[in-house]
Amino acid sequence: MRERLPLLCVLTIVLIVWFAAAVPMNWDQARGFADDDANWSTIALATLSLDRPLLPTPIQVASEMIRSMFDYPITSPRSLIFHAGVTAWSAMIGFIIAMFAGIALAIGIVHIRTLDRALMPWLIASQAIPVLAIAPMVVVVLGHAGLTGVVPKALIAGWLSFFPISTGMVKGLRSSDVMQRDLMRTYHATSAQVFAKLRWPASVAFLFPAMKVAAPLALVGAIVAELPTGAQAGLGARLLAGSYYGQTLQIWAALLMAAFLAMLAVALVDVSQVLLVRARGGRL
Repeated sequence: MRERLPLLCVLTIVLIVWFAAAVPMNWDQARGFADDDANWSTIALATLSLDRPLLPTPIQVASEMIRSMFDYPITSPRSLIFHAGVTAWSAMIGFIIAMFAGIALAIGIVHIRTLDRALMPWLIASQAIPVLAIAPMVVVVLGHAGLTGVVPKALIAGWLSFFPISTGMVKGLRSSDVMQRDLMRTYHATSAQVFAKLRWPASVAFLFPAMKVAAPLALVGAIVAELPTGAQAGLGARLLAGSYYGQTLQIWAALLMAAFLAMLAVALVDVSQVLLVRARGGRL
């Protein structure tokens, strides 16, 4: 209980501030719908129950999420679970691409000095390019090449999540003790043996924290990639539809679902880390 107390305190403060902010944000709209003789308390209560508020309350957002998740079949375009699944699928493919590409590049950078000098500055510079700027270009170029659907979204998601994995693995592969590497060389260990028995086990402690950062970034990349494509499915499409039609409840429900998917992705990485450590005979 003591471990959960700080989280509960923060959550309580957020909810209080959220409710308090909804009153002034929705005041003008509620006053326009209220009777001329309505007092301030009536208007204040009305700000918390508008159909299309500027800032919906947590209760309204939770109700919208429950309605859009359970009132429709999962395969229905009206289902929030359906849109979340579309985005999660693109993000997962992009994350897998980023993980394999990032690990492979990190291995090359650590073992080939030319790659280290040639690629690391470009990796760092690539993160200065806003993903909103490159997403339309990637979609257009791949569309002309006949690649549409999940491929552009997965590549953009992989682009955004590639950097933390690659840099984390470079740091991890170099984290092994110099004396340990020298000791293995005295035993005439090959580069492959040094990698398998020393560098790779040492890098695991850096890989999983990097994956915890990369997984939510892949989700962000998938959502951003859905915006310029005019996608009909996905949380990005849900956000666009909500903004077009002024459905703020729909927007907030999609945002909270995205946050839930990000937490789920981080939790899955945590579980994978625990399983791997236990399989190796260790414990956290």
